[in-house]
Amino acid sequence: MILVATLTTLLVLYSLYHIFKYYTLKISTNCYLIDYVCFKPSPDRKTSTLTCGKVISRNKSLGLPEYKTLLKMIIRSGIGEETYSPRNILEGREESPTIDDAILEMDEFFTTSVADIFAKTKISPCDVDVLVVSISGFSPSPSLTSRIVNQQKMRDDVKTYNLSGMGCSASLIAINMVNSIFQSGKKTIAMVVSSESIVPNWYCGNDKSMMLSNVLFRSGGSVMLLTNDPTMRTRAKMRLKCIVRTNIGCTDDGYNCIMQKEDDMGRVGFYLGPGLPKAAMRSFSKNFQVLMPKVLPYSELLLYMWRITEQKFRKAKGKPFSAAAKINYKSGIDHFCLHAGGKALIDAIETALGLSSYDAEPSRMTLFRWGNTSASSLWYVLGYMEAKKRLRKGDRVLMATFGAGFECNSCIWEVKRDLEDGDVWEDCIKDYPLETLVNPFMEEFGWVNDETEETISDNVEAFKKKWQL
Repeated sequence: MILVATLTTLLVLYSLYHIFKYYTLKISTNCYLIDYVCFKPSPDRKTSTLTCGKVISRNKSLGLPEYKTLLKMIIRSGIGEETYSPRNILEGREESPTIDDAILEMDEFFTTSVADIFAKTKISPCDVDVLVVSISGFSPSPSLTSRIVNQQKMRDDVKTYNLSGMGCSASLIAINMVNSIFQSGKKTIAMVVSSESIVPNWYCGNDKSMMLSNVLFRSGGSVMLLTNDPTMRTRAKMRLKCIVRTNIGCTDDGYNCIMQKEDDMGRVGFYLGPGLPKAAMRSFSKNFQVLMPKVLPYSELLLYMWRITEQKFRKAKGKPFSAAAKINYKSGIDHFCLHAGGKALIDAIETALGLSSYDAEPSRMTLFRWGNTSASSLWYVLGYMEAKKRLRKGDRVLMATFGAGFECNSCIWEVKRDLEDGDVWEDCIKDYPLETLVNPFMEEFGWVNDETEETISDNVEAFKKKWQL
């Protein structure tokens, strides 16, 4: 009898141990965003309309057709006069960048923003267990992760990962990597550093498909601290609910639409092909086919299926049917944090998802104020929402971004508490949203549309002198 009681007790204790272990592991595999900061370069790095004119005038390979193309690109870009560029470009050395120029561009970001996140969260560099740096276009040796470890004097057992070549979607790829590490259940603090290096990737040629990157990309960066430690969840701003990654690189048009390459004259730059919009929408569609069942209520999914079935039935019977069935994405998503990659991209996603101008406002204002800051742009968009006090406890935020490959990555965050930190938007958020996003480039340089090759001479020198301000 005593033996039976003993065995029963041991069995109960064994079961309780495994239940406790399972529960502990489950709550330790969540991914919490403790906090984030965005980088605001110094005012002397601002790129106004007149500064752009000076930079363009230095490119000796441009002729009248290229000037007219650039004028149209800039006017339609949705970018304003408050964006930032690297120092070597502002100083007129864009055609001969050095490694020191690229290092300086990164160090100004690292020194400011990495220090800011530690000061803001009261977390020490020695508390960081995992460091992920996602900067696509610059991979020096020692790596940029090692540079941060050295600058911040991190522990000698910190796990470091340096992502390159992942494009504008690199930030969510880094989050995905960190979330996978969290699945071990070991309490971990991770730091993700996202930016892009413009210095070695500035295009000095006249290929129209490669000039657009100069118009869109600007300096910026973001740093995020994440953890799976359940004891820190009350400090967290958001919890990651799901993340979906889609890569259509198996198709030639998807693989080739964004590419770092040389033009016919051997000048390196980023090629943005005419197939880019189509590839973006295809990858976006495939991504959302996986994401939406994870976030939309069953009632909305069933309603969508019913609409599809009804339309097919009516069409087969030759009866009139309504417009294409659409999903009400707002039934499962409260805020849309879209990659500020360009005006055309934001417009396309707004139409595809049936969003209002209010929903797309954070991305449009981010593009105008900061430009396309590549992998970090999502966090400027999120910062706009927070500065506008839109984010409230329980809200669900969609992040969606694109990158070379071609990739579309998305995720859903759940807001854990009311958020209203101004961060880099604090000094200007009262001025947004702007009534108009038209930049003054047409006002300053619109006269180019009236010029001809004959009126400015065969070698267009007279035309170029007008840009020497």
